[in-house]
Amino acid sequence: MPASGHNAPLTAAHLAVPDLLAVLRKAGVRNVSEEALRAHIAAGAPTNADGTVNLVHYAAWMVKELAKRGD
Repeated sequence: MPASGHNAPLTAAHLAVPDLLAVLRKAGVRNVSEEALRAHIAAGAPTNADGTVNLVHYAAWMVKELAKRGD
């Protein structure tokens, strides 16, 4: 079952924020929180019309943001 508690299967194109966090943590990202993800969304990270996040679009946005900061 997805971390969000819904019975729908996880897809990389439609992840609820808790599910995105779970995927990122399973991929080895340790310095991220649900609050940080929500802050990213508030700062312009792309979301789907239903509020879910496409993992590939989010990753591309993060790369762009990190490049702006010089990280």
